[in-house]
Amino acid sequence: MDLAQLLTSLDGRGYGDYKRIRGTHALLLPGSSGHAALDVDRVQVDPFAPPSLTRVRLDRVQTGIPDDLLADRAGRIAAGDFLTRAFARAASARLGGGSSSPRRADRDTPPPILIGTPGQQVLERTSVVFTDAEVDMRITVALPAAGRRIKGRRAASLLCEELPQIVLDALVAPLDLDALRAHVTLYRDQLDLRAQLKSRRLVSFVADGALLPRRSGDSDLPLTDGGVPFRSPDVLKTSFDLPSGRRVSGMGVPEGITVIIGGGYHGKSTLLRAIERGVYPHISGDGREWVLSRPDAVAIRAEDGRSTASVDISPFINDLPSGADTRTFTTTNASGSTSQAANLIEAVEAGASALLIDEDTSATNFMIRDDRMRRLIPAHREPITPFVDRVRALHDERGVSTVLVAGGSGAFFDVADHVIALDAYVPDDVTEQARTIARENDASVREDGASAGCEDPPDQSHPRLHFAVASRVPEAGSLRPADKRKFARARGRATIQYGRDDIDLSAVLQLVDTAQTQAIAHALERLADSIDAQTTLTDAVAALDRLIDDGGLDALSPHPGHPGHLARPRPQEVAAAVNRYRGLRIRG
Repeated sequence: MDLAQLLTSLDGRGYGDYKRIRGTHALLLPGSSGHAALDVDRVQVDPFAPPSLTRVRLDRVQTGIPDDLLADRAGRIAAGDFLTRAFARAASARLGGGSSSPRRADRDTPPPILIGTPGQQVLERTSVVFTDAEVDMRITVALPAAGRRIKGRRAASLLCEELPQIVLDALVAPLDLDALRAHVTLYRDQLDLRAQLKSRRLVSFVADGALLPRRSGDSDLPLTDGGVPFRSPDVLKTSFDLPSGRRVSGMGVPEGITVIIGGGYHGKSTLLRAIERGVYPHISGDGREWVLSRPDAVAIRAEDGRSTASVDISPFINDLPSGADTRTFTTTNASGSTSQAANLIEAVEAGASALLIDEDTSATNFMIRDDRMRRLIPAHREPITPFVDRVRALHDERGVSTVLVAGGSGAFFDVADHVIALDAYVPDDVTEQARTIARENDASVREDGASAGCEDPPDQSHPRLHFAVASRVPEAGSLRPADKRKFARARGRATIQYGRDDIDLSAVLQLVDTAQTQAIAHALERLADSIDAQTTLTDAVAALDRLIDDGGLDALSPHPGHPGHLARPRPQEVAAAVNRYRGLRIRG
């Protein structure tokens, strides 16, 4: 019995009988365009459960994709991204769904067949995987029901008529091979440019002509009407020659300490957000396709209320009135300053070579302490040593650069290697002017302090501070609570349900896709098995990253076949999730 006959025979039965369609079925593509295989790996248990996991396997020859586009990992990732987007468009056009659909009664209801929802970034995903002979598309299907009864005829139409047509539209005819080649070529060029940043001693690159503003605060789409194209200051202009023969020019953000200043609403935070998201390549037309940053650059902010587990925040906070040991700082409710200190130290522990900080989302007392406050509150009575006093040593000793947005204080002018001022989204290098102002201010402060009989302001020479950021060793079993009964799962982009606890990732600013969060949820399960009271958290996360390198994202899945819709997270985001788990315990 073929699949259409089987589904029709199930019409009106209890929903649980859908389990009979598990297995492999042949799909005939319309117009004598060949066959595909449909693997039904997991069937949803009721109409309200997560949709069924199915895969469509198609002979690569039928797609006509040239072998050279799939000859390396980068090509396969980019081609998979292209086909994922093509399949999503074809499914939406045929089945409707979303705000633009006129065909569905509920326009906010997603179509019953989904392959994931890629955004502006190109990420390694599980949605389309290439083998030597096949293209393997991983989709979800919401099997139709009337109450809790099977709608077999509708299911037969969905899987045996509409799905083959979607596959044909997206992967066979017409597959725009020129557009596919351009997509793959762009991605390969982007990775090549990003790989050159370290040898060029750059943290980030922002191309001339880049369109950085977004349509709104809750949209990642480019502001095409009225957005100001980026233009590099001459002193920071650099160029890259890329494998395709393309040359791109723009602003190189050097290693060291870079301060971005300007009036309100002139584009400071917009530039920093683009640099933050530059850890991922973007699709053509996004406006930020030539904004690339070091892949380990980490955005940090204050995060009131988060938990910390034995984090050494002593470079910034010491001698607390409570007597708490800040070399192994543990709390379930960190303040703004202690949370930002912990976020910084954890980012460095996770391998960050650059920190991206906006004063608008920072704790003021962590960032700066002005001269008047220094005179009124002596250093021995203030437990916080502000970031401005540590940022130079952080770079000189650990090689960690900082890109900082400052709109209300010039405190970082003394320590900045470069100061970039934005005026109506147009950048200018004002480093020399900032240094002159800093020197004049220091002279004025010394003169005022002497006339008032006050001590000199603190020494700004920034002696070596020995940032010895230790790699912590989690206790065995600390990621495996006794009351945990279900696998971890993502609840949106910013939350992971882990046992009875929710891990809040809302302050992990470079997590861009729910599929990444779901991959982190699976990663936590894997890490729980590898934590042995001997392995450092850094080494455990690195080993997990190598596992993905070797086996793909499928290696994270707890079951064979369709792994669910996953996108690759960075090691920094995996470590961030572990660090925010309230059950984490650190050995010693």
